[in-house]
Amino acid sequence: MRGSTVFLVFVLLCGAAVAALWRGWIEVPDIWNPWAPLDIKAEPNFLTPYKLSRLQNDPQLCDQALGSSSLRFSHQADSDPSATCPLQNVLRMQGGDVALSSSFLASCRLAVAYALFDVHTLQPAAQAVFGQKVTRIDHLGSFACRNVYSRSEGRLSQHATANALDIAGFRLEDGQRISVLGDWKDTGDKGRFLRQVRDGACRSFNTVLGPDYNAAHRNHFHLDMGRWSVCR
Repeated sequence: MRGSTVFLVFVLLCGAAVAALWRGWIEVPDIWNPWAPLDIKAEPNFLTPYKLSRLQNDPQLCDQALGSSSLRFSHQADSDPSATCPLQNVLRMQGGDVALSSSFLASCRLAVAYALFDVHTLQPAAQAVFGQKVTRIDHLGSFACRNVYSRSEGRLSQHATANALDIAGFRLEDGQRISVLGDWKDTGDKGRFLRQVRDGACRSFNTVLGPDYNAAHRNHFHLDMGRWSVCR
């Protein structure tokens, strides 16, 4: 009985603390406040996935998060709900401090995860291996209204909701090019860099698939914000 009482008191205290935090009666740094807007520049922590999950249906909160990054973007009109692959709350990403081979469509969560990836994985890896920045990302696109592997039957790909991006390579400040297809098996700096990028991407995206996954991904990293957590 005593144990049950202690547990009940503990639960009540925890509930009171959460309520006080939510109402703003307790001040904590935004990085540790689950209801504070996500700051791209702040080091990710265990609350980051929760903050990402809040963005998809809250365009204002999404704008606040992206406002802490260097990315340029524009809002896209929602498509007709009767479309085969309807899009809602989608952004067109147009680059920033890092150029893009072309603009791409992205769900809010994908856009913010991409911004986190750039700041906390891509640039640190480039500095660690090459001592310079990545200045451009070459990609194969994001939105494609199709099933997984373009099969005639089966579930829709994350690309069908602009919730996935395929990255094929990178360009450095000195003009060097690094491609997933050509350099994944490299035993030097380029291969080491690509592996650091792949591993680090798993901290920002829910699913990361590369050449080690299967032949279909031999030339790119597939990054998405779907429900499955896979890092291959």
